[in-house]
Amino acid sequence: MASIYLKKGKEEALLRFHPWIFSGAVARMEGNPHEGDVIDVYDASKRWLAKGHYQIGSIIVRILSFQPVAIDAGFWRTKISEAYRLRITLGLVDNPESNTYRLIHGEGDNLPGLIVDIYNDTAVVQAHTVGMHTIRMIIAETLMEEIKGLHHVFYKSEGTLPHKAPVTHEDGYLIGHGTDSIAMEYGLKFHVDWVRGQKTGFFIDQRENRRLLEHYAAGRSVLNMFCYTGGFSFYALRGGAELVHSVDSSAKAIDLTDKNIALNFPDESRHQAFVDDAFTFLEGANDTYDLIVLDPPAFAKHKNVLKNALQGYRKLNAKAFEQIKSNGILFTFSCSQVVTREQFRLTVFTAAAQSGRNVRILHQLTQPADHPVNIYHAEGEYLKGLVLYVE
Repeated sequence: MASIYLKKGKEEALLRFHPWIFSGAVARMEGNPHEGDVIDVYDASKRWLAKGHYQIGSIIVRILSFQPVAIDAGFWRTKISEAYRLRITLGLVDNPESNTYRLIHGEGDNLPGLIVDIYNDTAVVQAHTVGMHTIRMIIAETLMEEIKGLHHVFYKSEGTLPHKAPVTHEDGYLIGHGTDSIAMEYGLKFHVDWVRGQKTGFFIDQRENRRLLEHYAAGRSVLNMFCYTGGFSFYALRGGAELVHSVDSSAKAIDLTDKNIALNFPDESRHQAFVDDAFTFLEGANDTYDLIVLDPPAFAKHKNVLKNALQGYRKLNAKAFEQIKSNGILFTFSCSQVVTREQFRLTVFTAAAQSGRNVRILHQLTQPADHPVNIYHAEGEYLKGLVLYVE
């Protein structure tokens, strides 16, 4: 097995159990590992520290274990079983109201580079590293053995593997075949397009925030910006909203939104969907809505575009503050990992001050418990949200 040796003093992050090693921390390498191989990590005094998947790039190793254990089929079975037990503890397994949850959340489940979402009897697997791509069949077979009621495993990594990775593949079923893509969340049904949709087909991470919005929707006129498949919209309808408008720049997303609305509320006259640019639509809102949801895609995926991303969040929220009715409620989010909670809050504060409105924070939101954050890996807390009362 190949090994890397860290520069003197660069072992401190590993001793605090941070799961990443950056290329700048490496003094030398022994052996000639291929991307995706398991590699040992030593400090400058040749003390063994950890082992993980080797990759090419700024993050050179993603740690799999801080213990000298074999990374074999038994290792993966133990990790997946541990993740499954946590979801049982959370009440997400065998739940009569919900059959959708995240089973494995990368570093949050000590499996960096691996995402697994469960939609009824189908697991959708995403690899973000070559190491996880290499063992995709082991993962699929272990999921079938460990997860109750699972019949299909779909692999969806074409858009998530490093673009320079030395692998080629097509998304498709590793086990099973095409199946009914209707899943359920808190009693509401939705179509999941794990073949062509974003991420694994649905944004499971907003589950609890959608449920919170339901409690604020009664009697309100709701605007769901960047609606994707309409999740916030059908919670608003069930919550008793008088009017719900869903907006997305993607015609495919709007089509799926309409299908989801029809699935839950046939012949619903309170809902209308629009294909439009967010800023253009908000510009013409003209005091129509007293509940607005801003859930944009990640404005910043890398730190080198952070400044522009924060300006984008400020402009978007400023326009919402300008257009929302008096005594309105704004749900606003950032899913950009490089944007910290403090930066997002300051950006929204700046937008509020720019609008001259009196604004109070009702809730500070984050991702749900099936998207756990490794306490040693603060970067895993990617979803930030605020619920604001705008006078």
